[in-house]
Amino acid sequence: MSKASTLRAALLSTALLSTALLSTALVAGFAGTAAAQSKTLYIGMNGGTMEKTYTEHVFPAFEKATGAKVVVVPGTSSDILAKLQAQKDNPQMHVVFLDDGLMYRAMGMGLCQKTAASPVLDEVYPTSRLKGDMAVGVNMGMTGLAYNTKMFQEKGWAPPTSWMDLADAKYKGKVVVQSAASSSFGLHAFLMFNRIQGGTEANVDPGFKAWRGTIGQNVLEYIPSSAKISEMVQTGEAAMFPLTPTAVGALKDKGIPVEYAQPKEGSAVLMVAECVVANNSEPDLSQKLAAFLLGAEAQAKALEFGSQIPSNTTVKPTAETAKLVETFQGYMKNAVLVDWDVINEKRPEWNQRWNKEIER
Repeated sequence: MSKASTLRAALLSTALLSTALLSTALVAGFAGTAAAQSKTLYIGMNGGTMEKTYTEHVFPAFEKATGAKVVVVPGTSSDILAKLQAQKDNPQMHVVFLDDGLMYRAMGMGLCQKTAASPVLDEVYPTSRLKGDMAVGVNMGMTGLAYNTKMFQEKGWAPPTSWMDLADAKYKGKVVVQSAASSSFGLHAFLMFNRIQGGTEANVDPGFKAWRGTIGQNVLEYIPSSAKISEMVQTGEAAMFPLTPTAVGALKDKGIPVEYAQPKEGSAVLMVAECVVANNSEPDLSQKLAAFLLGAEAQAKALEFGSQIPSNTTVKPTAETAKLVETFQGYMKNAVLVDWDVINEKRPEWNQRWNKEIER
């Protein structure tokens, strides 16, 4: 073989080897990208308006930035907590949203891991950082009273102003209360009534003794959650019920004739908090999602499209949402913090009493 032929053969061999190496690298690169894109994070949260808001307007930015997919596991806070407990040894969810009371229980059961340090933690309300950042509030709210505006207008009734309006005889058979054994709304209503009767979280006897002869006489039905409220307003069954301004706003967006009323005795602060699930399969990516959801970008979207009041203090409301935030801040002036440490210690005993003495 001539020197020229030998040189051509060597160059061809080198080119083929380079092509093979490049192809291998590209395949490996594509495989890595595909692996990143195939990762799915499961987040437990309320269904309905909250799920729609986050799925359509909040998660897409995170998915675009990371290549991961975020899937909602819908349910009430009680449902999500039950799933967490059942899956404790093999978690199927990565991040969860829970009402603050149930979040305290989740933390106490070792179901959450500490939120990773990040600049965004310095942007949220200090009161939204729970027990060494084991969980952090993602939106703020309170439980007060909501009422059926269509019915009130037809009857010529003035809007409610007090928790004790639930006991007014003119509403007999028209009051709906979420069960205090399963709902934070119902529990808040009971605890605020208990305070009016002279009780505290450490002493709920006054509330239990007085409820059935007052508010209890007007209650049409104790419902497990707020899911039936929409239907019961439209059928004219429900005149008044405990609810948050955010939930009222969601119903109004659907054309349901309801309005929120801040009781003169104050509302009960209700915060939805998030935690990264302990021992989940994607701890780093889960922490990134948790940090993203606390950020101003995500919370601004949740405010704009879901009326979720932000916990991040740097969120700049739009012209349309500024009034909502201002109104919320007004409600906070006489809002009451309940003692969840005492509540969770006594909750099983209270649930038994509630089922035996109230809902029987």
